Amino acid sequence: MRSTKYVMTSPESDVLPSDISMMIYGSQYDVNVKETCFGVIIDGEEEEIDKLVKEIRALDPHGIFIKDRGFPPGDPRRCRGHRGGGARPGFFMMECESKAMPLVARALACMSRGEEVPPPAPAKGPLKLERLEEIIKDEFP
Repeated sequence: MRSTKYVMTSPESDVLPSDISMMIYGSQYDVNVKETCFGVIIDGEEEEIDKLVKEIRALDPHGIFIKDRGFPPGDPRRCRGHRGGGARPGFFMMECESKAMPLVARALACMSRGEEVPPPAPAKGPLKLERLEEIIKDEFP
């Protein structure tokens, strides 16, 4: 059965989408590859994709994220060339996920080192009048 996956790289990762593409091109796997701004789309037989994903993840275990995709590259239901341009459905969700990836990558790295997750920062409230007056007096004596 065919499988299509997104391989997304964290913005803080040292691994670029082009590095992943070149690794795949140099591998023995018979898969289709499409490089995108967030990573690569890989399409092929499920067994090959699963093996390839393990190799790709080894490049940066905490900074590479894998996501299933329902359509192969170039599918007319998703391809902008067939739909008349514009953003691909799901693009804005991937953009949002991409912004959260550095936080997730750092948390995964901490967990793998056995570090405790720090407690959440206390919620900030409005600046109290006394503190504002203090700041003003310090800045403008």
